[in-house]
Amino acid sequence: MRALLVDYAGVFTEDGMPEVVARVRAHGLKTALLSNADFVPAGLPEVFDAVVVSGAVGFAKPDPGIYHHAASALRVPPNQCVFVDDVAEYVRGAVRVGMVGVHHRDLQSTVEELAILLDLAGPAD
Repeated sequence: MRALLVDYAGVFTEDGMPEVVARVRAHGLKTALLSNADFVPAGLPEVFDAVVVSGAVGFAKPDPGIYHHAASALRVPPNQCVFVDDVAEYVRGAVRVGMVGVHHRDLQSTVEELAILLDLAGPAD
C-alpha cells in the first residue's frame, strides 16, 4: 500500500487520528482527506498531501468518481490505497473501485488495522 485516505467527520475528527495520519505520512505514505463536505474544513493540520471534498469536485461518496479523483490527486492507483470511513456504505464504495476499506468504529481498532495493512510497527510489536 502506498496511500491512506480518511474521512473527516467521524474519523479524522476523533482524538488521536490526526497523529495517526501524521505517523503514516512520516513513514513515506501519501495521505488524503476525502470528505462529502461542501468545503475544505478550516484549521486542518499539515498532514495531507491532498484534500478532496465533494463540494469542490462535484460528486460524493459512494460515487466511484470521488475515489478515483482522490487516488489521482495522490498519483497512486486505487488498488494501492487504504480508505477509512465510519460509514460502511462509503467503505464499500471505495472497495468497489479497488481500494482496501477499513470501517472505522473506534481509534484503537482502526490503528490496529492500519498497522497491519500499512506495515507499521505498533507499540506492542
